[in-house]
Amino acid sequence: MAELRWITAFLDLPADSFDAGTEFWQAVTGSGLSEPRGDRKEFATLVPRDGDPYLKVQRVEGGSGGIHLDLHTDDVAGYVEHAAGHGATVRQRGDHVVMTSPGGFTFCVVGHPAGAAVPTPVPWWGGSSIVDQVCLDIPGPLHEIETAFWARLTGWEHTAGRFPEFSSLERPDGQPIRLLLQRLDSDDGPVRAHLDLSSTDPIAEVVRHRSLGAAHVHEHPRWTVLRDPAGLAYCVTERDPTTGTLPPLS
Repeated sequence: MAELRWITAFLDLPADSFDAGTEFWQAVTGSGLSEPRGDRKEFATLVPRDGDPYLKVQRVEGGSGGIHLDLHTDDVAGYVEHAAGHGATVRQRGDHVVMTSPGGFTFCVVGHPAGAAVPTPVPWWGGSSIVDQVCLDIPGPLHEIETAFWARLTGWEHTAGRFPEFSSLERPDGQPIRLLLQRLDSDDGPVRAHLDLSSTDPIAEVVRHRSLGAAHVHEHPRWTVLRDPAGLAYCVTERDPTTGTLPPLS
């Protein structure tokens, strides 16, 4: 069977806030920026201080933006067949294959070189942090089929979370992105996604992000929801950025 070698998370940023959003995520992650590429120079890579890239930005001309995933494999045709066999739909073929999950979430199957070294957490004045998780936000009626799809597509073990609305797929060693699955209260719309950061000091991390231009949205006991300058929501969590684990419930 075709194997999943690497996951890249793409920040799809609206054209009118692309520069602000890109600068923000560079600052948050301590990354450099590659030369732009694409027919309209719409793509760029956030280059980490160590390890291999796994975050990229794309300027989108319509809509409010969002997150999509690139799934890297040595066998694009085989992986596309594997995905389609579990309910994904092919939307566009070319150098990469654009697909949607059963719940309507967009991902691409790509054959260009995958990474090999996972970046380490970025140190800063309050500790360290890293973007290391994509949370799939799944409307209630789609949750069961979407969760089963991603477990079969990746081959990663599905485990229950500490909170009933969350579960996760156990990330193998050598993968930069964890996948969290959240059951939403709403019944409407397709599956969406947002980024999560783990941090050694989430309170100071939130202060840092707000100083860089993020807006506070909502406070939870174990995470804070923020919005970046391009309008994308994301979370700062209290997971340990080295181990990916949460501290014990008090």
